[in-house]
Amino acid sequence: MDRKQFRDLADPDVAREKIASLDLTPDPETVPLRQARGRVLADRLDADLDVPGFDRASVDGYALKAADTFGANEADPVELTRIGQIHAGAEPAVEVENGECVEISTGAVLPPGADAVVMVERTDAGDSGDTVLVRTSLAPGDRVMFAGADIAAGERALGPGTVVTAREVGLLSAIGVDEVPVRGVPTVGIVSTGDELVRPGQPLDSDAGQIYDVNSYTTATAVEEAGGEAKLYPHAGDDYGAMESALRTAAEECDLVLSSGSTSASAVDVIYRVVEETGELLLHGVAVKPGKPMLVGELAGSAYVGLPGYPVSALTIFRAFVAPAIRRAAGRPEPETATVEGRMAIRERYSEGRLRYMPAGMVTDGDGETLVYPVDKGSGATTSLVEADGIVSVPPDVEYLDEGEPVEVTLFSGDVRPPTLFGAGEDDPALSRLLDRVERPRYLAVGSRQGRRRLRNGLTDVAVVTGDEGPSGVELGGWSREWGLVVPAGNPGDVDGLSALVDDDVRFVNRTADSGLRSTLSDALDELAAERGVDRRELTDAIDGFELAVRAHESPARKVLGSDAGAGLGLRATAESLGIGFVPCGTERVSVVGDADRVDKPGVRRLEAAIDEGADVFDRLAGYRG
Repeated sequence: MDRKQFRDLADPDVAREKIASLDLTPDPETVPLRQARGRVLADRLDADLDVPGFDRASVDGYALKAADTFGANEADPVELTRIGQIHAGAEPAVEVENGECVEISTGAVLPPGADAVVMVERTDAGDSGDTVLVRTSLAPGDRVMFAGADIAAGERALGPGTVVTAREVGLLSAIGVDEVPVRGVPTVGIVSTGDELVRPGQPLDSDAGQIYDVNSYTTATAVEEAGGEAKLYPHAGDDYGAMESALRTAAEECDLVLSSGSTSASAVDVIYRVVEETGELLLHGVAVKPGKPMLVGELAGSAYVGLPGYPVSALTIFRAFVAPAIRRAAGRPEPETATVEGRMAIRERYSEGRLRYMPAGMVTDGDGETLVYPVDKGSGATTSLVEADGIVSVPPDVEYLDEGEPVEVTLFSGDVRPPTLFGAGEDDPALSRLLDRVERPRYLAVGSRQGRRRLRNGLTDVAVVTGDEGPSGVELGGWSREWGLVVPAGNPGDVDGLSALVDDDVRFVNRTADSGLRSTLSDALDELAAERGVDRRELTDAIDGFELAVRAHESPARKVLGSDAGAGLGLRATAESLGIGFVPCGTERVSVVGDADRVDKPGVRRLEAAIDEGADVFDRLAGYRG
């Protein structure tokens, strides 16, 4: 029999291109949350409820009206009547009136009428058993974690391409998700060839040249490490019929078939003829050592790769050429080492004299260097789990980590990598959809004010802000959105604009001071005050609820839906998506501004392209214009 000689050896990059051209991607599926660990999200998941779902006390103390404490201090306390107790997990049975307070536990529901909580350490018992002396002044919202402060209804929780770990399961559990849309796992059939092979555990005749089948198990484990599902088939002998039968069966049941052995130029190695006669042989032989005798092709509609027979060669070729293709098909990122060296992006103070495990995120600057920043939204915030990439251990005698100081991040997983795009600023529904088109973005919906600050400090790649005056940098694009008042369906209160908030008895829900939408409202109130010839403070003092604010774009609308308010600051798109009324007040510009030194990062360029190509996003959102 003539020996089959290798064809011209392919360049390794050509081999990678051939393998990348094979379709290994399975259909997406939905799995129970408990089975989602290690899987990759196929779609974006938004929060469908506020977390927490109620306003709650963040300390042990007394719930009260902040206005009752104005001017109080250690020397001149205010005395309030204690009207009861509220424990965590119990519904309040009292309502706080002027001059009253309620003893409250950490995590308990804030009772009606109260807008702040004083720490028990800043109080004393009054002269009678029913009074409390408060020795500090409070502002509305002090020591209160408002509904949605962790994550708000309608806010982007996780995006497509996210690998689900225990951190993501915690966040999904918090928002009540029990089934998760995930990318399918590519099924990889493994066929080891050679008459000499014996499966481990079976009797071995070394005198007859038998060896244990190593490649089936090492390759299967490597497949699973790469994110695939391995399926082992009985090993095939060196004759044509046995190989054809084994390979055809695997091809019918799997997305990718891997064989090992029988790929050399030996006269008895016939596997290349099986592939040529039942499919298409795309490549035979690669200019690499070890691993020259590699096959790439298609077999009965499935992808096929033939690995060398020597275990070291087989595993080396698998890791270098095949594992990346399986990871791409499964949506898994390329792995990195478990620790990363970086420099502090900002100065972080710490002086408690204890060993600190600081949750940290990572971002690359314009030169590709890793910057590390602290991530801390409080121990009860599940989103901190997702926003942090690892832990920086800070010794007890370190009072601060200076900007630029080298640090080592211990990653939560070897799969963790810095985001391709890191941004901060406005919470915006169009932006959430545009981010779906960027690979591995990270975005902090902290409002325009904080977005500007983070960009100015060199922490983020981009800031998303409202208003005509953006932060210094390179504008990457933007859009306009219609804003106004969200009201109950049918507008039963006949709210006709901002004047109604001032003149009528309408309970209002505002956005936080960092929100660009809040700034737009303030500008509109300035104009109304000028028209009336009064100070704007007179208008805001007249608006019931102006100082009590919520964080995300859907939060006011959710309050209106829950009959907690008669009007809220919001967007037309939000009102229409939730089926409630809307009173227009104007439009505002949303701009995406990039750090001038980082605009060439692939993730930044991809976001810029997504904005340019985002007409379909803006057309689907009421009140938006690109």
